[in-house]
Amino acid sequence: MIVQATHADPDGIDEKLIERYAALGSSPTARRNRHIVARRFTARFGGIHGWAELPTVQRLTANVVLRSYAAWALVEHGQPVDADYVVGTSTQWANHVRDREPLAHLEFTSMAADLGFGQIETHKMWLTLSKLSVIAGIRAATISDADYIETRDVYLAAIQRRSGSVPKIFATPVFGLNSVMFHLRRGPVPKRRTRDGNRRPDWVALFAEAPVLAATMRRYLDQLAVSLRPGSVETIDTTLRLFARFIADQHPDVRAVAGIGRIHIEGFKPWLAARPGKKGVVALTPTTIGMRLGHLQAFFARVIEWDYDDQPRRNPVLHGDKPIRNRALPRFLDDPSSGKFLAAARNLPDAFDRLVVEMLARTGMRRGELLGLTIDAVVQIGSAFWLRTPVGKLHNDRYIPLHPDLKALFDQWLAQRPDTLRSNLLFSDRGRPVPPERIDRAVQRAADAAGIGHVHPHQLRHTLATQAINRGMSLEAIAALLGHKSLSMTMVYAKIADRTVADEYFAVTAKVEALYDQPRQLPATDEGNEMRKLRAEMHRRMLGNGYCARPVELDCHFESICESCTFFVTTVEFKPTLRKQRDDARDKGQIGREKIFTGLLDRLNNDQAV
Repeated sequence: MIVQATHADPDGIDEKLIERYAALGSSPTARRNRHIVARRFTARFGGIHGWAELPTVQRLTANVVLRSYAAWALVEHGQPVDADYVVGTSTQWANHVRDREPLAHLEFTSMAADLGFGQIETHKMWLTLSKLSVIAGIRAATISDADYIETRDVYLAAIQRRSGSVPKIFATPVFGLNSVMFHLRRGPVPKRRTRDGNRRPDWVALFAEAPVLAATMRRYLDQLAVSLRPGSVETIDTTLRLFARFIADQHPDVRAVAGIGRIHIEGFKPWLAARPGKKGVVALTPTTIGMRLGHLQAFFARVIEWDYDDQPRRNPVLHGDKPIRNRALPRFLDDPSSGKFLAAARNLPDAFDRLVVEMLARTGMRRGELLGLTIDAVVQIGSAFWLRTPVGKLHNDRYIPLHPDLKALFDQWLAQRPDTLRSNLLFSDRGRPVPPERIDRAVQRAADAAGIGHVHPHQLRHTLATQAINRGMSLEAIAALLGHKSLSMTMVYAKIADRTVADEYFAVTAKVEALYDQPRQLPATDEGNEMRKLRAEMHRRMLGNGYCARPVELDCHFESICESCTFFVTTVEFKPTLRKQRDDARDKGQIGREKIFTGLLDRLNNDQAV
């Protein structure tokens, strides 16, 4: 049973709230009933200040009508409310805050719509923001970055205390709200959505289990963040978390980096190899295992070199621990498959899918470079348009010629992009950076429509390079197009230039096969000793000033090469020799050679006639 409370109201706050609450009634009866509820609440609990001093359990068990008035009065007065009560009640916080701040609600819903959120999602996010506003006692329109972060963490902590975890029904609206608040300039930069976040161990738990080990790793990561890209730091972060979790589970006696030895690395290697990979892959690839072990090797080497207090006696990761990488050639689409793929890409129903697939196929960009493009990436140099790629994997940028069709798609995309977005990224997903998996899905949709099986984005880069080298583009130009730092990176495409290799192979094969297709003069069984002796000596072929001694089985593509040259000059005294050479070619069925000498004889006859 709730005990009646008394509380002084020197400023007349409760009296003002009672009158305003009663005035909200739509009829005299409704206004009278509202007035009675407000009076009963004030008399019983001593007004909103007395209500706030009661234990959370008592407030949650109060009459629902009285709790409804309390919620309205707290929002109207702007008094902070403890997070445990806000989480535990089903009060219509969203409606109360909307009625108090209609312009803020309109601004919020408009921004959410610009970012692509639906009505149901927008309502859930507004409800979450309303709860944060109530907890902080701050109006939703004026909440700052710091207030938002602090109150959000308090709210999520209250949910975890109540439920033991943060259920998806609460986490999802907060995730979307982060994006909307950023573009309203009231929140921090939102992170990209990732699939692996739930698979990585939590640093908070690791600090509790092995505080020195976790502190050393976090100190190391803070140093890397100064010199490496965020994506690289995040990948190394995952490796260190996995290793720290392995140590905490398998070797709980080890609490610091100084206690790690060779035996722990030997245990970690099979543990790591047995972990499942991404997208349903049964196990990690040798490349991924080598990458993880390389991160650990660099970690131990640097903490030793940087003279950390917490460091091992020597580096426990050896060079031979990393699996040998397969040096497979890049996979690419052949010309027929590439044609089907691009035709299917142009007919994709989603504008985003059409644009990103065309850009990857026509520019050879990396997936990360595509996601980093800004709205001012297209520049005009002379009469042509160029695409400026962001500084990417190799810490360099470059200009790529932009095809007119691609420029048109680019302009169409910019035309429908909301002007209210705070970010200058060309592509965004609900106001935050687009996850790489969305690019993968767009490429695969085009591949499925073309009926050519699995295709990944980087395969389009290999395809463009292979097509270029097959059509005569120089290695230097391809290196500039792809942003390679050295020609050794580009030379790999010379190995997969299928048309170049095939043409040269079949040309050489035809010449080789001609050696075996020459008819024999006599069957081997009918050839006498003298004939074999004569054949073994030589087969003379008459030339202008001597004989050719090559065997009869071999033909010569250089025969009469001088006579076919434009600088070759002959005179009338050589006519008898030229006639013999023409007749020799005719007898042997050498049509090309016969035409050469016939032409020379005709030219001499014409000169004599003149």
